[in-house]
Amino acid sequence: MTYETVIGVEVHAQLRTKSKMFCGCGATFGLSANSQTCPVCLGLPGSLPVINRMAVEMAVRAGLALNCAITASNQFARKNYFYPDLPKGYQISQYESPICQHGWIEVVVAEGTRRVRIRRAHLEEDAGKNVHETGTGGSRVDLNRAGTPLLEIVTEPDMRSADEVVSYLKGLRDILMYLEVCDGNMEEGSFRCEPNLSLRPIGQTEFGTKVELKNINSFKYVKDAIDYEIKRQTQVLNEGGTIRQETRLWSIERGETAVMRSKEEAHDYRYFPDPDLVPLKLEQAWIEAWRSSLPELPAVRMRRFVEAYGLPEYDAGVLTASRAMAEYFESCVTQFNHPKTVSNWVMGELTRELNNSGTDIAVSPVSPERLVSLMQMVDTGTISLKVAREIFPELYRSGKAPEHIVQEKGLTQVSDEGALGKVIDEVLAKSPAQVAQFKEGKQQVLGFLVGQVMKASGGKANPGKVNELLRKRLG
Repeated sequence: MTYETVIGVEVHAQLRTKSKMFCGCGATFGLSANSQTCPVCLGLPGSLPVINRMAVEMAVRAGLALNCAITASNQFARKNYFYPDLPKGYQISQYESPICQHGWIEVVVAEGTRRVRIRRAHLEEDAGKNVHETGTGGSRVDLNRAGTPLLEIVTEPDMRSADEVVSYLKGLRDILMYLEVCDGNMEEGSFRCEPNLSLRPIGQTEFGTKVELKNINSFKYVKDAIDYEIKRQTQVLNEGGTIRQETRLWSIERGETAVMRSKEEAHDYRYFPDPDLVPLKLEQAWIEAWRSSLPELPAVRMRRFVEAYGLPEYDAGVLTASRAMAEYFESCVTQFNHPKTVSNWVMGELTRELNNSGTDIAVSPVSPERLVSLMQMVDTGTISLKVAREIFPELYRSGKAPEHIVQEKGLTQVSDEGALGKVIDEVLAKSPAQVAQFKEGKQQVLGFLVGQVMKASGGKANPGKVNELLRKRLG
């Protein structure tokens, strides 16, 4: 039997606040265990939570960017379950009245684009972390993460393949990073995704039994896990088996999913309004102020880059995937109005050096002004494109101005007709056979002669000028 895959996704995005969701403890990643805790996030008796206003603002701004309706009056609830890293025995979340609802984003799919609906985006606190020590048979609990603010974003089951899920996740991550509400770091757990997947026979409207894939920390593993799970469920169904509703973990080493636990339903968590927190009332003036603060988002910026700068869609997509890269590019174009040339340098030499050094473009050692100076030197014929590319690694590492590097190394391009004429005459004198071939109509010989002049000049000759002078001399 042929099946249709039905996928929805839950994403937990850690908000970039300085403090936790309901207390003043810091939320910095990587500090020593249990160094960022207090009676509130430890769940000690008598401690009372206080809502983090910045987390609320970030959640609303994210909801607006995702085309959600903002719930002006929303409420926090207690989600009850027991786990060692949950000191209170419940998690403060939102249930019946999430802060953002009924949104959507457009994602690129094989047929073009598709609208993926956002069912809800709600605020909640994170749990702590169990640290399992190899060889000891024991585990420790680090509660630094307990209470960190999360925005849980839940889609409708609108996706039909692993590629569509990855496209959605990349688009969502780009939006959250543009808003600067989440750093998008999947390895550190700042952006955690949990696909929910089921199969149903083609033509059937009723959903199949869904399986949740838990806390996958890279786009590649998301795709691998979903593709594996589709094959596994297809085999089970074709062999007459039954899919169980459960949560499964992805094993990178084995390349397969494994059962973690049976999947709970909402009633299993016994949600009820948190009695320590009054309903959260949002004034419309706040919402409009936050709406007005939204930046130009990636999809809009990409279309503008194509239309305003004449860039290919590929270039525009790469340049706008990061807000910092888009702003770097536009800063360069403002000073040097050759968008495609700028795009080539930013996506090529600059990105290669940034990747090699593990540096974000927001703190690039080559400022837009320095890159513009280098491109202008090529444009005016001061240096060749080849020389510019050769000195770029030194420009990146040294912090020197390109003019100083060129001067120190004596790399200024020779365009003087008198100086070039002497070199050309010497090359022509040594190449009578090639000269004769050119005069017989073999135009391709010109490339050889240009190469010989460049070699004789130590690469300093202006190739355009060389080409022009050779043609004059050869008639």
